[in-house]
Formats: sequence, structure tokens, C-alpha cells
Amino acid sequence: MSLLTRLKGKGPSGFGSASTAEDVTEGLDLSGRTILVTGCNSGIGHETVRVLAKRCARVIATARTEEKARAAVAGLGKEMVPLACELSSPSSVRACIAAVKARGQPLDAIICNAGIMALPKLEQAFGYELQFFTNHIGHFLLVTGLLDQLAEQARVVMVASEAHRRAPEAGIDLDNLSGKNGYNHWAAYGQSKTANILFAKQLAKRLAGTKKTANAIHPGVIHTNLVRNMHAIASAGMALLAPLLFKSVAQGAATQCFVATRPELSGVSGEYFVDCNIAKPRSYARDAALAERLWQESERIVSKLP
Repeated sequence: MSLLTRLKGKGPSGFGSASTAEDVTEGLDLSGRTILVTGCNSGIGHETVRVLAKRCARVIATARTEEKARAAVAGLGKEMVPLACELSSPSSVRACIAAVKARGQPLDAIICNAGIMALPKLEQAFGYELQFFTNHIGHFLLVTGLLDQLAEQARVVMVASEAHRRAPEAGIDLDNLSGKNGYNHWAAYGQSKTANILFAKQLAKRLAGTKKTANAIHPGVIHTNLVRNMHAIASAGMALLAPLLFKSVAQGAATQCFVATRPELSGVSGEYFVDCNIAKPRSYARDAALAERLWQESERIVSKLP
């Protein structure tokens, strides 16, 4: 356990930055529940799938290819359903939606865990900056396509990041979603994570009056495949600081498991969680008008995708 996690301790929930996914699900029996997790094949996604399976949930585990998903869940039990869901490919996302619906099982939770981070150079999909398209539009298409599949008390959990604080000044630059008018890898990543928070906020508003909920979370900074583009980590100085700065994968998976499963969070919606406790994102990530504009723009983008 790092010095940082020792110092931070636990919050009002009884859990904190040092809590693990196993800690926050201890004593829970998830038998009969079906939970979809994107990005199951590595890092906190794989740990999330492992722990949910340990608690007897049926897990629909997605990765970019079915082969990767199948390899990731091998040995985790009979209640694992591996599916392909390449978030930057609308046809792959739609095929995943169709496959989930074909199974006919209501979803008790969707954990939108997959994502890409801090691409060094501008890359695009369908004319949009790739991090925005993958992290936000891909998940927007997936979740909205499965809304009628949600169980009565289903939970949608968007894995965002404290890096949303590095977004452009407006939070979402709706005039530069292509990245052509200027690209900064951290600002673009921050924008995509701001979009995740705003999506959860707006979805929570649209689910109001039901028992379904939507929340966003920050998992912590975890040294996984996601940080492969963070070249500074390779420096000697960062290598020495890594034990203080990073959570373990088990700790990183805790907050999304906490929000997706804990009974005391029934009815809690539209919030942002850090270290298994409610936190306050930047003002633009709490902007209801921006959340509505982003939803409308996302619908427009999705309507034009092949």
C-alpha cells in the first residue's frame, strides 16, 4: 500500500482510496444479476469482471474482439458471456447491442469502463477526434441502444477521470470535436472524460421518476495499459514516484464496483464518485445546459453514422 493511500484513509462510505474491488463487494451475493462491462481484457476492466464473477454475477464482458474477450474471461466461471464491442466502430457496437438483446436478459448494470488515453497525435474516427469518439460516442451509442434492456433498478456507471479537469475552458468544445482546429492530447482526453460525466448527468435526468440510476466515477491513477502514451512515466523521476502516485489495479476497480453493486446506493443518481465517495467535478462537468447540448449533438452524430 502506498504512502498516499495510507494518508487519505476512508470517507463517509466506509471505503477509500486503498479499498479494493473485493473489499467493496465483500458479503454481496450478485446471483441472478447481469452486468455488462466494456474493456474486460486488461487493467481495471479485467479486475472488475473477475470480482463480479467471484460474487456470482452473470457478466457480459466485452473487448475489441470476441477472441480477446473470450481469452480474458477464461476460467472465471460459466456465467461469463464474452462479446466483441469495438467502441470506435459503430457496426461493432450495434452488433453488441443486438447480441445482448438476443439473450433477453435484463441488465442490472452497465459499467462503461473501456477507453483510450492521451493519444500523442490527432487521430479521428468518422471525422471526430478519436478519444471523444471512442470514450464518449461509442458508449453513448451502446448505452442508449440498451436502455430498453435495463432492469427496473439498473445502474449505469461511466468511468470518467479527474483528468476531466484538463478539458478545454468550456469543458466541451462543440466547435472543434474533430480536433482540426487545434489538438492537445491531454485536453482532448479531458474533454472525453468530461463528456462521460455530462452523459451520466443527463442520463440521470432522463431516468428520473424510475428506479434506474446513472453515475460517473474516477477510478484513480492506475499503472495499466491505458497509460502507455504517458511517455513521462518512463523517466527515472516518475519511476521513483510511481509507488506514491498510482493505485493498484485492485484498488482502481473498487469505485466502479462500489457504485454498480452497493445496496445503499439505490436511488443515488447523477453523482460523481472518487475513492468510493461522492465528490465534486469541475463546474463545466456539472453544467445542465451543456449536458443537454452534448446529448443533442451526440444524437445528431450517431444518427449520421454508417
